[in-house]
Amino acid sequence: MAEEIRAESYVGFDSITQQIEHKLLKRGFQFNVILVGQTGLGKSTLINTLFASHLVDSKGRFMADEPVRQTTEIQAVSHVIVENGVKLRLNIVDTPGYGDQINNENCWDPIIKYIKDQHSAYLRKELTAMRDRYIQDTRIHCCLYFINPTGHGLRAIDVIVMKKLSEVVNVVPVIAKSDSLTHEERDKFKMKIREELQYDNINLYPFDNLEEDDEEEQQHNVSIRNMIPFAIVGSENNVIVDGKSVRGRRNRWGVVNVENPTHCEFVNLRDFLLRTHLQDLIETTAQIHYEAFRSKQLLALKEVNQNQGQRPGQQQPQSQLQ
Repeated sequence: MAEEIRAESYVGFDSITQQIEHKLLKRGFQFNVILVGQTGLGKSTLINTLFASHLVDSKGRFMADEPVRQTTEIQAVSHVIVENGVKLRLNIVDTPGYGDQINNENCWDPIIKYIKDQHSAYLRKELTAMRDRYIQDTRIHCCLYFINPTGHGLRAIDVIVMKKLSEVVNVVPVIAKSDSLTHEERDKFKMKIREELQYDNINLYPFDNLEEDDEEEQQHNVSIRNMIPFAIVGSENNVIVDGKSVRGRRNRWGVVNVENPTHCEFVNLRDFLLRTHLQDLIETTAQIHYEAFRSKQLLALKEVNQNQGQRPGQQQPQSQLQ
C-alpha cells in the first residue's frame, strides 16, 4: 500500500469534489422505481406523496361495471423533478392487474421479465462498438412492494414474489394503508412479517455485511432492517391541524398526519429512500444485481461460442443475449 504524503503547500486537487458535483448537476440523476402490489393499496398515492407532486394517476377501478384486468400490465411514466438546482429524472413503473385474480399463478412473470429486460437492454448498449458516452439507464433501482394490511402475516404470493424479486432488484416492502391497524396490531403485524421474511430467507434491501460500509452506515442499516416493513399512509390532500396545513387523511376519529412519525412511518421511508440511500440504491443495482446478470450472460455467451465456434451465418453474440 502506498505511503500517505502531505503536500508541503496547497496544490488544489481537493477541488475535484466540486468539479464532480458541477458535472453531475449539469447531467442530472436517474432514478427508476417499480411499484408492485394489488389494486387499491395506494401505490400511486404513495409515490405522489413521496415526491410531493402529482406524478401518476390511480389505475384502480372507479365504476362497479369496469372489467377487472386479466393479466399483469407494465405501465411506465417519466418525469423530471428539480429541487434546489438538482435535476432528477424519475421513471415510475406501475404494475396494474398484479394479484387481482382468484388464481394468481405466474402473475409475477411480466414484472420479473421487465426488470431483466432493462438489464439486457443496458448490456446490449454496453457491448455496442460505437456506444453512447452516457448510456440511458432504465435499470430498476428500487421495488416498492405493497403488503395488504390484513394483520395476519404474509400471503403465499407475497413470499414467492418477494423472493423472486429480491434476486434481481432492491426490494423495500411497505404495509399499505397502515392506518387501518391500531398501533398494537401494526407492531405485531410487522414482527410477524419480519419472522416470515427471515424464515423464508428473503434478502431485502439494505443488505448486511457489505465491506465498504463504515460502522455508522452499518448501524443505520441495522436500524432500517429493524423497521422493515415500513407502515405507511399516503395522502395528496392537505388538512388543517392546530392551524397548520399538513398532508393527511381526515376520518370520523380525527386526522392522520402523514408526516407525523407517531401516526405512521412515511417520513422514515421517505428519508431512507431519498435522503440517505438514494445513491446507494443506484450503485447497488449496478454493482450487485446488474453485475450478476451481466456475468451470467457473458459466461453463457462464452460457453456457446466455445461449443459451437463462430461460423458464417451464426447469430452474433449480442443477438443471443436473453
